[in-house]
Amino acid sequence: MTPSLVLGPVVRHVDEDTAAVWVQTSDAAEVTVLLEGHDHGWSTRTFAVHGHHYALVEVTGLAAGTDAAYRVEVDGTTVWPLEDEHRVGPPSRLRTLRPGDSLRMAFGSCRTSVPHDAAGHRRHGVDALRTYGIALAQSPTAPAWPEVMLLLGDQIYADETSEAMRDFIASRRSLEEPPGEELKDFAEYAHLYSLAWGEPWLRWLFSCLPTLMIFDDHDVRDDWNTSWAWREHMETLPWWHGRIVAALASYWVYQHLGNLSLDERSRDEIWRVLQERQAETDEEVDLSEVLDDFAARVDQKPQTYRWSFARDVGDCKLVVIDSRAARVLEPGHRTMLDEPEMAWLDEQVRGGHRHLFIGTSLPFLLPAGLHHLEAWNEALAAGGWGRRAARVAEKLRWDIDLEHWAAFQDGFQRVSRMVTEVADGQRGPTPATVTFLSGDVHHSYVAEVEGHREGRSRILQLVCSPIRNPLPRAIRAATALLAHRVARSLGAFVARTANAPEPPWQWNTIEGPWYDNNLAIAEVRGDELEVTWWCGRLVGEDYPQLAQVARFAPAPAVTASSAPTGDR
Repeated sequence: MTPSLVLGPVVRHVDEDTAAVWVQTSDAAEVTVLLEGHDHGWSTRTFAVHGHHYALVEVTGLAAGTDAAYRVEVDGTTVWPLEDEHRVGPPSRLRTLRPGDSLRMAFGSCRTSVPHDAAGHRRHGVDALRTYGIALAQSPTAPAWPEVMLLLGDQIYADETSEAMRDFIASRRSLEEPPGEELKDFAEYAHLYSLAWGEPWLRWLFSCLPTLMIFDDHDVRDDWNTSWAWREHMETLPWWHGRIVAALASYWVYQHLGNLSLDERSRDEIWRVLQERQAETDEEVDLSEVLDDFAARVDQKPQTYRWSFARDVGDCKLVVIDSRAARVLEPGHRTMLDEPEMAWLDEQVRGGHRHLFIGTSLPFLLPAGLHHLEAWNEALAAGGWGRRAARVAEKLRWDIDLEHWAAFQDGFQRVSRMVTEVADGQRGPTPATVTFLSGDVHHSYVAEVEGHREGRSRILQLVCSPIRNPLPRAIRAATALLAHRVARSLGAFVARTANAPEPPWQWNTIEGPWYDNNLAIAEVRGDELEVTWWCGRLVGEDYPQLAQVARFAPAPAVTASSAPTGDR
């Protein structure tokens, strides 16, 4: 039987002269990408993981600003674009970057994989990402194409499965056996990715829009790495080892591999094994054992591998932080990032860029009342009010997810100092903004650090969450309360009683919160930054139309890099 295309193509890392195209096929095959206007294609063989077949085609030697239609062949047969009766959208295109282009970046997080019917819309709302794809394909008034899209976690929900996913699990094993309706192994992860990325409009969007990704807890399990006690508990469960190995192995295949540049992939330990083995044989290389061993190791020794990455896009820099796997959880040594990760971040957080963006799935700047609550909880769990209070604080941390940056004060304080030094010009010419991009909290808002003065960058927090998984209304009220100024004052007082550190900044929520399913677009125009949030509104029973939810366009700060001079 001729191999077919199972999933993809997904356009991943793109720069001025290279692009990466990821696919999943039904069997071992040679995969080729052919680009309009080029007299040759780019090919690679698939590799296997637990009976599934993948390829990442590196398209090289392109001209800056390339914008051309492409097709994908599997063993010489065209598999993309799909045949007419299955096709949506215009022909897929590869677009490389141009030197000096302004940055336009889509971002968001938290997307459930449920049907786009009346029941799905009623329970989960309209999928903002799918709506965006439909708008780009069909509407002349849609926002312009971004250079990149950043998905900030919970691309899949391994612990909150849909009916379709539960049916697949039930076809393989009893739902009565642990872990029940949650994912257990690589095959189940592969099926969940096919549900998440296989919807036709989303598939078309991924085939055109270069996409970067970082995990959050639900890609693995709710509360992943909340605390030392959480890890100790999970490791007593007989199914957990297989689950974490499958989660990290599949994450490398489906998400992380495509984040890497051509040069970074050449240094990646798993990619190097693949290249070496492919050079020795004409058969498909099976990476199952290699990836399983790798995943087991990096779960126990996260300092041995880096999931974080950084990109230069035009005159802006994007630094994306792993705020889940790199945590240090031992009592007395808690921090969001281990020492190798913190040292890497310290090298990346520098001036000299028009704008510096820091992507972290968890908001760095929470509403102030919630920030103080989490700092207080961490101090209590460390014994600030005694052992009995510490046990209560640990349970509270699990029950209401008190595990953001504020609950890891060592990491919060250290990263704050880095950003302050950038904003003050101590790490090179000051950017117009230093902006945190985040998701996770299932509502969107803008926060800004107070106390700007001439010569400083503005420090912003932009949150876009969820893409499709709205917050229950009862929790919305609590969220609004914690954003209130009274909650900040009360929270600061309570945090001090447990000797929690004082935050180095004061900040306010200046826009929001709002609770729609959203996708945000950040657009740079010189020193100016404009951000819009977009949602889907139903026209009739099932056709979604893109609608703007909010717009934020701060006046640029007068910084050393942006202040007018006599030379301009």
